[in-house]
Amino acid sequence: MFSCEPRSMTTDPRPTMFSAAELMGTVLEAVTDADLHRPTPCEDWDVEQLFGHVVGGTRRVAHVARGGAPGDIPSVIEETPTLELFRAGLAGMREAWADDEILERLLQHPAGVMPGKAAAAIYAQEFTAHAGDLAEALGRTDLLDEELAETVLGMSRGLMPPQRPAEFPFGNPVEVADDAPAHQRLAAWLGRAPFVAA
Repeated sequence: MFSCEPRSMTTDPRPTMFSAAELMGTVLEAVTDADLHRPTPCEDWDVEQLFGHVVGGTRRVAHVARGGAPGDIPSVIEETPTLELFRAGLAGMREAWADDEILERLLQHPAGVMPGKAAAAIYAQEFTAHAGDLAEALGRTDLLDEELAETVLGMSRGLMPPQRPAEFPFGNPVEVADDAPAHQRLAAWLGRAPFVAA
């Protein structure tokens, strides 16, 4: 599965995780009511459902940091997602991850028990990838931070093998042009075919 050995990671991934979450907030600011039922690269979710998933993600990331089990928090929130709910969730994340000791503490992640350092890196990957998903759905890839996506792609290559078993949460990498934007190369590394907006 994921490589969860903290000694293989020489830097604190929390700033990258928070940068990715802030980027998500920037993309969410562009969502209008007319966008809510647009399809996204996440086959089972439209824009509104993906919005609800990332709001739920902020709550889950904070809950896990406090020692909770990820399954305690719904993957998609039940209430209507709003930017205010996302920002509140992000504030909760910052508070829950503030203690440096969390980097070595064992946390319950959906992929298994792992040090906080590894969990934060995986969450950085999730927020960055979903920011790309949402931006593609909105036709607003101009909002993305390709340098951040490049950083996260490098982290992700250290977290996951290129050949993945059937039960793995991501498929094997798909082909993408070497000069494609970093967010598209990250999506391809996660097994996503190029998105074509409806």
